[in-house]
Formats: sequence, C-alpha cells, structure tokens
Amino acid sequence: MQLRYNFRLYPTPAQRQSLARAFGCARVVFNDGLRLRVDAHRAGLAYVPDGVLLKTVTTDAKLTPERAWLTEVSAVVLQQAVADLNRAYRAFFDSVVGRRKGARVGHPRFRSKKDSRQSVRFTNNSHFRVTDTGELRLPKIGDVEVRWSRQLPTAPSSVTVTKDACDRYFASFVVEVAEVALPSTEAEVGIDQAVRTGAPSHRQVRAHVPDVLDVWCGGRSQIAVGAEVDLWCLQDRPRPGPQCSTQHPRARTCREVKRLWRGRKTWSDPGRPR
Repeated sequence: MQLRYNFRLYPTPAQRQSLARAFGCARVVFNDGLRLRVDAHRAGLAYVPDGVLLKTVTTDAKLTPERAWLTEVSAVVLQQAVADLNRAYRAFFDSVVGRRKGARVGHPRFRSKKDSRQSVRFTNNSHFRVTDTGELRLPKIGDVEVRWSRQLPTAPSSVTVTKDACDRYFASFVVEVAEVALPSTEAEVGIDQAVRTGAPSHRQVRAHVPDVLDVWCGGRSQIAVGAEVDLWCLQDRPRPGPQCSTQHPRARTCREVKRLWRGRKTWSDPGRPR
C-alpha cells in the first residue's frame, strides 16, 4: 500500500523564485488544457484525448513565443499538471454516470494564482532524490533543506512540493510499504454515541448524555416544557440596573436555557449548564 510522509521545507530566496516559477508554469498548463477542452465542447467538437492535449499544451506550446518560458521548469512538472486535469475529468465523468461513490464531483475549474495553496509534483522520471546530506534535490531548483522528523521506510516514488497561505513549504513523499496485519486481541470497547452529543474525544468518553429538557419533561410534551422555560426566563429576568446587568448569573442561566431550547447547545450535567 502507499503512504504519505510530510516534511517541512526551507528553501533559499533563489529557490523560492524557482518554485514560484514552477507553480506558475504548472498552473498555466492546467488552465490551457482546460480552456482547450471547454472551447471544443462549446463548439460541438469531440473530446480532446489525453495524448493530444499533452502534446498541444506542453511540447507544441514551448515552440511558440507566448509559451517559450515553459522550458525554464522541469517537463515532469508540466506533465503532472496535465495528468491532474485528466484525473479531474475522469472523476467528473464517473460522478455524472454514477460510477463514483460519495458526493458528486463538479466540472474542473481554472486555477488561480491567488489560491491559498500552490503545488507541483515530481516523479521518478524527473530524477529527484534525497542527497547524502539530507537535502531534497529537485530538477532546475536545487538542493532544498528538509526538516526530517522521521525516516522514510522505502525510496519515494514521487514528491509533491506545496506552498500554503502562510508562505510555508512542505514536501509530501509517496512511499510503497507492505501491509502489516494488526495483532489480534480479545478486548472489546463499545461506545454508545447519543444523537445530540458530539463524538467522543481521547480525553472523555460519554455513553449517553440526555438533553436537559428531556430530563425536565418527566413524560410531558417538550412543547409544554418549552413554554414553561420561556415563561420562567421572562419572569426571572433581572431588572436593568447598575448592580444587575447582563453579566448577572441569573441572566446567563436564562440565556443558556433559551439557547439550549433552540437546539444550539447540549448540557453534560442536567443540573447546570457548562
């Protein structure tokens, strides 16, 4: 099976410029391929095949003056951008005909340079590697410093370099590892999650926490109990004054009960709000 290992990158200013150039070229190639297929669909032409699309937006585009700067980045980066577009179209078609499970996938959209996340992918064809000094060598970018938090189990098959909205760089390695079966155990743990409670966390496990209004009902209708709650809030609301403001404990209790009745909060203790 395949696993991903993410690590932080610390490129130099020159390497940041090279990565920005790679991000821009991959984005342009993706948008050119998407525009070509959208125009063909609107004109009533046949779907542009993957091979024709790759040759048009990469090999042929490099020969034109408008896209001559595509030669400044690795060709694998451009090829992977077209592969991402083809994968997005296959997911869209499978979702339309019902072969894809889960939520419906929309039509591929154009990439923007204002996106909070920019990424490029390098495969083994680009001859990237981890040097003996622990740096990541990327074609036409150089040796980038990596903050290793753990060792890779096997040699990676690809690496994706990502820049987030905080101007941080990360490397995501894809490695192939053998499946290991977990040891069998006789211990069993059962969790009964209530409908109106959140999922149990690692700090606290609750079997069932009833809503406070369910406890107050006592077999009566919740509508009748809700009317009593509203009446209680109106009668016991503290009068405005210097010593009785909105921060009064009774006022806070009133607000908590009304918020609970609207279904915006649950209580862990039936006697008092959290």
